This record gives sequence, C-alpha cells and structure tokens, in this order.
Amino acid sequence: MRDILSDLSDATSDPDPVRRAQIQMKRPLPKRFYKDVSTDLADEGFRILLDGRPVRTPAKKLLAVPAQPIADRLKAEWDGQGEEIDPAKMPVTRLVNTAVDGVADNFDAVFEEIVRFAGADLLCYRADSPEGLVERQRDGWDPVIRWAADAKGARFILVEGVIHQEQPAPAIAAFSAALSAWRHPLALACLHTVTTLTGSALLALALAEGVIDVDKAWSLAHVDEDWQIEHWGMDDEAFRRRELRREEMDVAASVLVEIPR
Repeated sequence: MRDILSDLSDATSDPDPVRRAQIQMKRPLPKRFYKDVSTDLADEGFRILLDGRPVRTPAKKLLAVPAQPIADRLKAEWDGQGEEIDPAKMPVTRLVNTAVDGVADNFDAVFEEIVRFAGADLLCYRADSPEGLVERQRDGWDPVIRWAADAKGARFILVEGVIHQEQPAPAIAAFSAALSAWRHPLALACLHTVTTLTGSALLALALAEGVIDVDKAWSLAHVDEDWQIEHWGMDDEAFRRRELRREEMDVAASVLVEIPR
C-alpha cells in the first residue's frame, strides 16, 4: 500500500485546488488493490478497513475519525473507486489525512495560524466606496462582528482600506478562547480550511457554531468578488478555480458538523 499512499499524498498535497487537479490529470492513477471496504471501532476511533486491513495515511498513521457518519463517508469514497484510485474523488480522505498527518502533531501551530487570521480578518477591512459595496459589506459583515462581540467578547476594530490595523489584545484573546472549544485535530483542520478559503477566521467560527450556514459563509466571504463580477464579469479559469474552492468549503463544513464536541 506504500506506493499508493505516496501517490495519493502527492496528488492531494498542493494547497491550490487547480494545481492539484492538474497534478492528478498528469499522474497515472494507482490501480485499485482491494475488494471489500468496511469500518470498525477501535481505541483510536472509527477506522476504514480494506479487505480487513486498516487504512493508513501517507505518513503511515492510522486513518481514524471520531464519528461513524464521517467513517461512512470515507468508506463510500474508497468503495466508490473503480479499477483505479482517483484522489480527485476522495475529498474527505484528503481532509482526514491532513488532520492526522499535518494537524495532530502541529496542533498549536495550526491553532495560532487561525488566531493570526482573526488579527487581520477580512470582515474588519471595509471599502470607503462605492456606496453600494460599502452598504453590502455593512449589511453582511456587521452581524457577524456583533455576534463575536456580544457572544464571545471579541470586540474588533473596523477600518477603511487595507492598511493593517492592530487588533486589541483582549479581542484576540477572546477569539482564541472561543476557538479552544474545537480541540479535535479534524475539527481544527476543517476550521483552518474554511478560514483560508474565506480569509476570515470569524466566518469559520460562526459557521462552526451554527450562527451562519455554509452558503451564507461563502457569500459573505465573496462580497467584494461578487461585486466585481457583477460589474466586470469573470473569466472561465477564475470561475473553475472558484468552483473547486467551493467544493472544498462544502466538504470541510459538512465534516465539521459531524464531529462531536
């Protein structure tokens, strides 16, 4: 299984979804080597078994998840492969591999990266014109800012333009305390994915806590871009890139709600 796991790792490791797709198209797909896919419960969590053998990540760690519904989704991905194993059709597997291999051993670093995003959050940087965009940002983003202040005690400063604004230490500390509720590596992997895709740690946390759904989070993250599209249009490559990013967002959001707290 070593070569196949290496192939899967290479094909799903690039952070750019378009680049990953290009790698996957160029690379010969590994052959399917198993017949039966099942799940079981072990001390580490719910495992995926191929012909009775537990699946391991590219770093040779046990691939295990904290909830049966997530294991069922992994099972469906592995079971749904044809004669070849296509990493492009295994988004949940990629996310779990990231959590097990990349987040579990670097939890504090990933946590702090999300907190740093909050310190320069998309929602805090506002346009000064045109008025239509200013109003759209205000109507969409202000409710999330108010929620962070009222529910979490994280009171962020809003500024016009792109000049960096140092956020108050109490706001960052309050956000960090709220983020601490999500201690499982897979949950943090989901939150990190949503944060990097949206540019907003506040949107990621609001999504995790059910304040907004994934459609709302996506639309709020793209207020500026959608404004530009309405006025100037979008080319095919940008549209495809956006579609791939949305697919990743949907996977992360759907896995996140299945993780027990």
